[in-house]
Amino acid sequence: MRINFYATLRPIVGGKSIEFPEAVGLTVLQTLEALVARYPGLKEELYRSDGTLYPHIHFFINGRDAEFLEEGLNYVIQPNDTINIFPPVGGG
Repeated sequence: MRINFYATLRPIVGGKSIEFPEAVGLTVLQTLEALVARYPGLKEELYRSDGTLYPHIHFFINGRDAEFLEEGLNYVIQPNDTINIFPPVGGG
């Protein structure tokens, strides 16, 4: 299972993508928690001080924002899913 990261998240995980087979069978929220356990620097990028996710972080499963999936952040990651995590990106 490969997870792709973008922009400011890449230096935290050490590259564009990581292998993360332990995500299979976890929900989106559980996957994020497992990623923070492996890469503690992600915590301040993904979570507010009260422990809730920043609304500007986008977790895409197979090209769809998890927020808009029927199960939302409770979607269970499948072996063939493509995962992309985007921090806020600005530009002009």
